Amino acid sequence: MDSQSNKISRRTLLKGVGVTMALPWLESIPVGGSETASRASPSAHPQRFAALFMGNGISPKNWWAKGSGSDMQLSKSLEPLTPLRPRLNVISGLFNKAATGVGIHPGQTGNLLSGAALQKGAVLRGGVSMDQVLAARFGEETAQPSLVLGCEQPITGYHETNFSMAYSSHISWQDANSPVPMEVYPSLAFDSLFDNQGSRRTLSILDRVKEQAAMLERRVSHADRAKLDEYLTSVREVEKRIERTRAAKTRAEDRARDRGRPALTMRRPDNGLPEDIREHMRLMGDIIALAFQTDKTRVATLLLCRDLSGLFYPFLGVRTAHHPTSHEDQSDAYERVTRYYVSQLAYLAGRLATMPEGDTTVLDNSCLMFISNMWSGSQHDSGKLPVLLVGGLGGTLATGRVLDYTRRGDENRKLCSLYLSLMKRMGVNAEQFGDATTQLAGL
Repeated sequence: MDSQSNKISRRTLLKGVGVTMALPWLESIPVGGSETASRASPSAHPQRFAALFMGNGISPKNWWAKGSGSDMQLSKSLEPLTPLRPRLNVISGLFNKAATGVGIHPGQTGNLLSGAALQKGAVLRGGVSMDQVLAARFGEETAQPSLVLGCEQPITGYHETNFSMAYSSHISWQDANSPVPMEVYPSLAFDSLFDNQGSRRTLSILDRVKEQAAMLERRVSHADRAKLDEYLTSVREVEKRIERTRAAKTRAEDRARDRGRPALTMRRPDNGLPEDIREHMRLMGDIIALAFQTDKTRVATLLLCRDLSGLFYPFLGVRTAHHPTSHEDQSDAYERVTRYYVSQLAYLAGRLATMPEGDTTVLDNSCLMFISNMWSGSQHDSGKLPVLLVGGLGGTLATGRVLDYTRRGDENRKLCSLYLSLMKRMGVNAEQFGDATTQLAGL
């Protein structure tokens, strides 16, 4: 922030030694320095997209919805979304043709966001994922093209189907041969959000920008002052939690040096990842929320757990790891697991819903998609997929609906048609994506 300037803009950044902090939407800060632009219409707010992935399917008998709007009836697994029903779309029956008839697990996962046919063997070959198409669309308008985050480390090697395990570990692909590097450490994701680097990286971000923040508070409206204070308080709260994970990562790096191996190849928590996955997932959700609020990026993916996941859920009273539990997807245990993952979508949506942007909220201008690579883990059934959308994408997407494409014929229930529709609403005028040449009817 230039202290000599008489004008400030929404692109103003608070800067300190080795750190840059973007600002949320503030009404009294004119866009590009124009006073008349400070009361922008909702269409002036940026659109955002995030995909949240849960591997190995859901609890099929507990995944349904009826009705519409605030009166929508939700199944047991979808109950965490009850407060968000007017902003929710429950979509069933869509499928990814290239992920059927190719064997289980990796071949059902690596093309989930691309719809491309995957190649077996040592050479990776698939397609660019839709989040990266959007990242290319917005890349010049934001500091960071996209956030690609995960809560479980990737696995290597090959599956019995001769597909690389890289397909099971990544849903975001920058080209046909390469997944986007996924950040699994919350502290590093947080640092990238604020360009936090150098020898002072472990010092408080807010302490390093406090003088500029105080100067800005004197120049904005009373309402914006309260909003800025709330934002800085939120950053401080996340920062405190991040510091605990930073310390764990440092200890893991010391152990890794002693053992002569990369920390990420060790088992959790020796690898420095948070032992409590509840805290890990919430932190990653918080980081996406802050990134969207400040327009640091408009595109994110969060791999909550990978395909063939080894995560455990002692807090749910589930004794086996995720993958074997998914083979019992009719059980109460896997229903609890499914509901827990849906609650992560509800958490992120709830955070965005509290972030005002003019007369709207960040959630109103976003689309959050929850998806899994299968319908049933016990059957490895990818003939239809569970899809949830939350948010109105800047008023371009109707919400509060239950949409069932199961009996509309394969040509009319393509997952890539959904992607084509969402990308079109976000300014990507593609004639084709994956196996789709038409948008999803009725969306």
